[in-house]
Amino acid sequence: MTPPAARRIARVRPLAPVQPSPAPDTNPDSDTARLPEQFFVANHATDFDSPAGRIWTVVASPFPGSRANANSNPRQGWEPGAEVAEESFTFLAPSVPANVLGMAHNTGQAGRDLPAQAFHKAATSVIGPGDAIELPAGIGLVEPEAELTVVVGRTAKNLTLDNARAAVLGYTIGNDVTARKRQKSDELWLSAKSQDTFTPAGPWIVTGLDHADLPVGVVHNGTELPAASTADLGWKVDEILVYLTSFLTLHPGDLVLTGFPAASAAIRPGDTVTCRVGGIGELSNPVTAAG
Repeated sequence: MTPPAARRIARVRPLAPVQPSPAPDTNPDSDTARLPEQFFVANHATDFDSPAGRIWTVVASPFPGSRANANSNPRQGWEPGAEVAEESFTFLAPSVPANVLGMAHNTGQAGRDLPAQAFHKAATSVIGPGDAIELPAGIGLVEPEAELTVVVGRTAKNLTLDNARAAVLGYTIGNDVTARKRQKSDELWLSAKSQDTFTPAGPWIVTGLDHADLPVGVVHNGTELPAASTADLGWKVDEILVYLTSFLTLHPGDLVLTGFPAASAAIRPGDTVTCRVGGIGELSNPVTAAG
């Protein structure tokens, strides 16, 4: 069976002011009236940096049933099927997840020899490309972690190795920013990993991706740190999804960070951190002081 051709899907916000809508939402209490403007766009070009790779087509939300992941009300030039240039919008985090989950000690055979173990990251910690990672005063050592991240495409519970892949819409880059001192003092890691802005994600979702052996690494202030591969993960994507859905339901738009096998470095206000995953691209964020 031939795997589906890879394409990119992105959640974006137009840069131009909102034009009058031909079908305005007159209910001020509706989700679409209350949420900031967002649309989903797709691109099939294999060369992301080519002219064709910078022209996107407006598409329906890939997360049916999720109001948080619905396209905004219609606006001129952003109807489904319309073409929009990359210069006309800004990339957002690829979804608004209900759940953000990561995998602990998931590196190599040593990780696989331990029972699979997940941790929770608050959905409110998710930010998009270019948004600032904000470090609270006195937080101590904070490090980024570039991770292949699963974007869930449908409601899923009790998956098996035979059907786990059907629950995956595609893959993006996640940065599992972690406060190491808090990680040691907080057994659940919640204060270490769920600080506001501690989960950058994006810039887009890639579907049809062969993720078995992709380079993963961090670039810190322009210096490339020693990289690794998704092949170095202990528990693989399908196994992770089977494990997670054995005790919870995943929902469309949920993010699952799979683990970080590469090298990292301390980040401080004024830094720039770029996470790279082969086949997807780069996710860059500045670092600032919080508040």
